[in-house]
Amino acid sequence: MTVVPDRTVTEDVTSSELLSVIASRELVGRHTVFAGIGLPTLAASLAHLTVAPGLEIVYESGVCGAHPSHLPETIADSVLITDAEAVLSIPALFGYVLQGGHIDVGFLGAAQIDRWGNLNSSVIGDWHRPKVRLPGSGGAMEVMANSREVFVVMRRHEQRSFPAELDFCTSPGPDRARADGIRPRGAGVTRVITDLGILAREGVGEELRLVAVHPGITVDQVRSATGWDLEVADTVDTVEPPTAAELRLLREDVDPRRVYLR
Repeated sequence: MTVVPDRTVTEDVTSSELLSVIASRELVGRHTVFAGIGLPTLAASLAHLTVAPGLEIVYESGVCGAHPSHLPETIADSVLITDAEAVLSIPALFGYVLQGGHIDVGFLGAAQIDRWGNLNSSVIGDWHRPKVRLPGSGGAMEVMANSREVFVVMRRHEQRSFPAELDFCTSPGPDRARADGIRPRGAGVTRVITDLGILAREGVGEELRLVAVHPGITVDQVRSATGWDLEVADTVDTVEPPTAAELRLLREDVDPRRVYLR
């Protein structure tokens, strides 16, 4: 994890700001990121201005090396086209960029995640009579299978979002895929950034474990908010709060219109 040198702030920081800043720091040293709309876009855009100035941001609409004048509201927002390095067809994007192994980090969100990093973005409740029906996979399955690693941002760390068993598996991680005879390219989910802390795993065969907590959050709080017996690293770090510089960039440069900041 990377600490951006600057004074920390004591003012109120929203959950969206906290998650975006912490997630952006995790992109240090990465070169290409497949960014979902929302918090992943905020994090990638902030990382481009801070820890990863050479970061190439790729969107599911086929835009590679996006340099939008302001944040896109959807993956099909025309603002993504202007000044982009390239715009590919969907078959080319998925067939050559993703399946070709050119994405360092796939940045996703989900409604649920389990201990192995499998994701649910389809339904809450029974498939045939769901309590909530969600947007579904989109390109998340391909991102999970073909990115070198996947980062997930979860707005709320609670048992219903971190269940022992998913209500539905939309995007299987490499462990589940291999059990079904599929050989995915990447390591699957390696980082999960939440409002309580950071979970991590190295790859196939490992469960997510708690590696860091936000100031004022205890290990017991995180474990009680998780639906399985969460493993804990031998040393649990305390996350550096957002700095004044990071918040200024996020609020004034990245999302001054508050498209995603809440």
